[in-house]
This record gives sequence, C-alpha cells and structure tokens, in this order.
Amino acid sequence: MDNLSPNIGFELIRVTEATALSAGRWLGLGNKTKAHRTACDAMTEALKQVNMKGQIVIGEEGRLGGHSALDSGQPVGNGFGAEVDVIVDPIDGTSSVVQGRSRAISVVAVAPRGSMWRANPNAIYMDKIVVDREAADVLVPECLDAPAAWTLALIARAKGKAVRDLQVVVLERPRHADLIDEIRSAGARVLLRMDGDTAGALAAATPNVGADVLMGIGGVPEGVAAACAVRAMGGGMLARLAPQNSEEKAAVIEAGLGLHHIYTCSEMVTSNEIFLAATGITRGPLLDGVVYHGETARTHSLLIRSETGTRRMIRAEYHLPPEETDTF
Repeated sequence: MDNLSPNIGFELIRVTEATALSAGRWLGLGNKTKAHRTACDAMTEALKQVNMKGQIVIGEEGRLGGHSALDSGQPVGNGFGAEVDVIVDPIDGTSSVVQGRSRAISVVAVAPRGSMWRANPNAIYMDKIVVDREAADVLVPECLDAPAAWTLALIARAKGKAVRDLQVVVLERPRHADLIDEIRSAGARVLLRMDGDTAGALAAATPNVGADVLMGIGGVPEGVAAACAVRAMGGGMLARLAPQNSEEKAAVIEAGLGLHHIYTCSEMVTSNEIFLAATGITRGPLLDGVVYHGETARTHSLLIRSETGTRRMIRAEYHLPPEETDTF
C-alpha cells in the first residue's frame, strides 16, 4: 500500500475551502436544504481533483433525502495515489449557517484504507468525552458513567486548573438537561452549541482556544471525524453507542453492535497516518468564517497531520469569477 503523500493535506484544504466558499453564500438565508446541497455539490467536485484512491467510510446518505456521490462506500479522488478511507462533512453546523450563527465548519479527513471504523448505519448516536493532550492520560472508561463532577475534577487536576475555570462544550438538546445541571453544580461553565458536534470536539482537543472538554451525546459520524482530529492532535476521547429509543436500541443489537463497549480514538482510527482539513464557514473560537468582499473572498483553515504532529493555520484569498459575485 502506498504511503500518504505529504501534499495530500493541502489538496484536502482546497476541498474544504471550495466547500466553505459555496456554503457561506447561504449564511442567514434560512434554507437548510439548499445550503447543504450546494456544499455537497462543491465538495463532490473538489474531491475529484485529489490524488487518492478514496472510499467514503461515513458520508451523507439520508441527509439530502436520497443518494448522493458522498454516500458511504462511494469512491472519491482522481484514482491515483494511495488507497485511503475518507470521512466527509460538507457542513458541520448547517442550522448555524442558515440561521446566521457561529462555529460552522467544513471537514474532510483521510487515513490509510481499512484504518477507520466503518460504523453501521443503525448506529446513530454515541456518548462522548473529548479532551486535549494535557488531560488525555486521565480519561478512564469509568468517566462515561461517573458523575460529571468526578470526571471534571480529574481533568482540572491534569490541566492545572480549578474546576470552576473549566469550560465544557455540550450540544443544546433536551437529553442533556441533567448533564448540564451536573456540570453547573460542579462549578464548571457550560458552552452550549446549537449544532456542530465535530467543531466542538476540535475546540476541546485544541489547546488554548477556550474549551477544555466536550461531553454528551452526538452523532456517530461526527464521532469518527472527531476521533481523527483527537488522535492526530494527541488528545483523549472516550465514546460509546447511545441509542435514544427502543427502536434504535433494537436495531443496534440486531446489527451485532455492543451497547457497552467503550471506544477510544485509537480504536476508531487505528492508523497514526491521518490528515484532517477544516475550513471555517461562520466565525468560531478556532476558525474565522468566510468573508466576501466584491470580487474577493477570504478563508481560514486548519490542517492537521498526525504523523508529524503538525497543526497549520492557513489563510487564503480567492478571486471570485463574475457569476460568483451575483446575488441570489
């Protein structure tokens, strides 16, 4: 099997930049379906130029009301270069984009073929904890069942902070009401996110951007994408399938998936040869959003390469063709 070329990271950045430039045009316009479709189309076209023999491990099936070129199992790339597993998320935080909120990003990650966990379609939700490298060693399986105060105390000690100084990313969902109460009772601060599960994990795994930990239940696809980022940056992650109703639970059991197994990021991505690219669509703590000005647009991206431990922040300016400067 061919090794991944160091240049593939910059090719992936061009993919997320192209996607973010398309998705950003829908900021605040309220049309979730068109925003998502536009982003998927842009990512599909951009991936065709990447030197790889890629296969999507977790894609977009079901999100557009039918099949697409970004579904799981679909080939991507130009057919040259290394054989790789690919995870795509054209917009992590679609609702945030169309409602004019912050923290939406476009993400794509690759690793050698066969190294990413191919999650069963019946697995929809998983419970997660994500921390950066300072606290990675203190995460133990018991953290997923222990009171939040116990886990937060471990993390605070590892980071040399008081619990009251910790900031915890949690998706704003009814299912998290008790978790939010526990975190606040422990004295830590809650950073509620409307959506953007992968972006939240990236923030928690990146030192010195404000967030210290992500906790709670989110999507399985976002969990695998988060595992790529966390492993690439040397952070820590625990995850376990968390079906939200009896039908989901029965489907998970029927598929032969364990309800009690606790995954680490190293189990979900077994290779240390990972590239992850992300571009901001709307402004967040880690990445700025796309800025349009007449015939130009500016982007802000993150490129992570696990093998070298490199994390690059990349700013680019694009000259837009005339049709791109027209209004809708």
